[in-house]
Amino acid sequence: MTLELTRAALPQIGQWASTDELSDLQDRQLPELLRWAARSPFYRARLGATHPSTRAEFESLAPTTKQDLRDNYPFGMLAVDRADLATYHESSGTAGSPTPSYYTERDWTDLAERYARKWIGITPADVFLVRTPYALMITGHLAQAAARLRGATVVPGDNRSLAMPYSRVVRVLHDLGVTLTWSMPTETLIWAAAARAAGHEPGRDFPALRALFVGGEPLSPARRARISEIWGVPVIEEYGSTETGSLAGECPHGRLHLWADRAIFEVYRPDTGDLVREGIGRLVVTPLYREAMPLLRYDLADDVEVSYADCPCGWHLPTVRVFGRAAFGHSVGSAKITQNRLEELVFGLPASFGVLFWRARAERDRLRVQIEVAAGHRAAATAALTAAIHVEYGVRAAVEGVEPGTLVPERVLTAVHDVVKPRSLFGADEDWGKALLYH
Repeated sequence: MTLELTRAALPQIGQWASTDELSDLQDRQLPELLRWAARSPFYRARLGATHPSTRAEFESLAPTTKQDLRDNYPFGMLAVDRADLATYHESSGTAGSPTPSYYTERDWTDLAERYARKWIGITPADVFLVRTPYALMITGHLAQAAARLRGATVVPGDNRSLAMPYSRVVRVLHDLGVTLTWSMPTETLIWAAAARAAGHEPGRDFPALRALFVGGEPLSPARRARISEIWGVPVIEEYGSTETGSLAGECPHGRLHLWADRAIFEVYRPDTGDLVREGIGRLVVTPLYREAMPLLRYDLADDVEVSYADCPCGWHLPTVRVFGRAAFGHSVGSAKITQNRLEELVFGLPASFGVLFWRARAERDRLRVQIEVAAGHRAAATAALTAAIHVEYGVRAAVEGVEPGTLVPERVLTAVHDVVKPRSLFGADEDWGKALLYH
């Protein structure tokens, strides 16, 4: 018998008053999930005659890896009839070997509910710009489903489409009175530059805007503060993946909480091989209401820190700090340079320097950094960042200030073009090299 998920059937924040009650809630759903999992070819083969149904039996299972998903492409993880599927997706991190993911309509009820858990709220009065891919990744579809669940007007501003250049993003933000947005953090900085190129001031000329929802890349506190300062609205972080949907969202106190009423979370410690309840390691997740493609102890390979310390919000959910993909970083001498920490140093520069865009290259014996900065602040900005890098890492840094527009060219910010549909018939003076293709 399939569970017909409705909003009323899913756990809601406030229905538990302690972590013990939260654990009990997980234990009530776990046997159903394990039955679903046993229907998929992958878990049927892995579990054999064993049909775990308890937490103890569940915790004896080996983690599921991304390679398991790739090895079972496309439908080896499927636990329902193909006719029951609503959507098929692949991870944005896929390179060469597809990482498949699929959901039923019932799964989508849970997915949309989780994403919509924004403390600032999504309402029918909102105009919601979705500026993430609508291709095989789940991100754009997830935000749209959540916004429609709450009755908001969706503006589908796919960031992989030639039909949505940054000049058009600025026009839409301004003319439609967009109130909420969903994008990667970097996008919001590019919008600010594009807005200024169009003669607008981000914190003044977009009065309807009330929050920026961001995710998809690590976000340092310093960059987050700078984005909020530029736009004059809260920056609200979201964490998840195509394989799982939303996994964590922010409470009113700015802490990122794992949705542990909808999934079981564990921390894998590579040094010991242990899976534990909290601490630093790789996040392992078991979505509890995933029917089409159950995942048992799925290793996301993201470095995190999980804590069950009390939070003033009273949600009684664990908090998480996300550091990014495991083992990502580059060595300079004996120091390991990570983007998240280096970003903190860059955005720790005074806001008056106007530094928004930067890039760095880790070389064998030095860190080379370029920052866009106007000539009047160039000497002070490069000196300050050089000193900060030396204090943080103890390495030699070559910091170069470059003219604004070097890393993010003005033509990217101001271009206006239409995507012309394919055609085959051309006039004598037209370029028929563009036949058949969108351009």
